[in-house]
Amino acid sequence: MLRKIAIFSKDNNPKTRDGVQNLINECCRRGIIVQLSHKSGGVSVKYKGDIAEQFSNLSDLKDLPDMVLSVGGDGTFLETVLKVKDLGIPVAGVNTGRMGFLANIPGEEISNSIDLLCKNEFEIVERSLLQITGPSGLFEGEPSIALNEITIQKSSVSMITINVYVDEVYLNTYWADGLIISTATGSTAYNLSVGGPILSPDDESMIISPISPHNLTIRPIVLSGNSKLKMVMEARADEYLVTCDFRYKKLPLSKEILIEKAGSKLKTVMLKDRDFYSTLRNRLMWGVDKRN
Repeated sequence: MLRKIAIFSKDNNPKTRDGVQNLINECCRRGIIVQLSHKSGGVSVKYKGDIAEQFSNLSDLKDLPDMVLSVGGDGTFLETVLKVKDLGIPVAGVNTGRMGFLANIPGEEISNSIDLLCKNEFEIVERSLLQITGPSGLFEGEPSIALNEITIQKSSVSMITINVYVDEVYLNTYWADGLIISTATGSTAYNLSVGGPILSPDDESMIISPISPHNLTIRPIVLSGNSKLKMVMEARADEYLVTCDFRYKKLPLSKEILIEKAGSKLKTVMLKDRDFYSTLRNRLMWGVDKRN
C-alpha cells in the first residue's frame, strides 16, 4: 500500500509546475501523504488543512517515504539519484521533459499511474551504478556516483590519449576526443549517440565507447560489471575534463581515474505494461514508417 511519497523536481517551467501540482492533487485525493522538496518548482498546496510537508534532505525526515517521484526529465532523475542512493527507496520518474528513458511515466498519465502504484501493479528494477574511486572528493562532498555514465574528455582542440587498463591488464590506448564509460542504464544516453550498444537496464555490465576516435577500427566494448578500470591520460594540454552524469571537473594530466561498480544499486519503478522494450520502441520510433 502506497502510504507516503516524496516529490523531487527542479525545473521552474509551467509544464513541470503543472506536473507537480497534478501529482500532489492526485495523491491528496487518495489520502497519500505528500513530502515535497524545497526545490519542487515553488509549488505549495494544502493537504488536510496543512501545507504539504517540505524538506531539503530526505535523511532529515522523521518518517521516510515509501517511494520517491522525480518530476521533470532524465536530468532531474539523475539528480534525484544522489538523494536516495543510500536509502533503498524506489524511484519513479514522471516525464515533463523530452526523451524520458528514465522518467518514463508520461505527465498526462499521472492519474492512471498513481492508481497502478496504489494497486502495486509495478515491478522494481535494480540498476547498477558506477563510481570514481580515485581521485576522491571530486565534487565538493557529493559522491562520485553515476547512474548513466562517466566520461573522460579533452579540454582543448587537440585529441586526448587515454591508456585503459582492466583489472590491471592493458586493454588499449585510445586517441580520441574522449571515452564514455557507461552503465546499462546509460546505454540509451550518451553511449547511444556515439554508436554504443543498448543493454537491458538490469544488466550489470559496463560499456567503454570512444568519442570520435582517430582510429576508425576502434569500437565500443562491453566488460564485466565486476571490472576495475584505470585510465592514464596524455595530451598536449595540461588538463582534461571528467564528468559524472551531470557534474564535471577539470583535472591535471597527472591524475589517473579509477572506476568500478558501486557497492549499492538503485531501485527504480517500472509500471505494469510499460516495459523497457516498449519504451525503446516509442522513444526511438522503431517500426514507424515516416512515409505515412
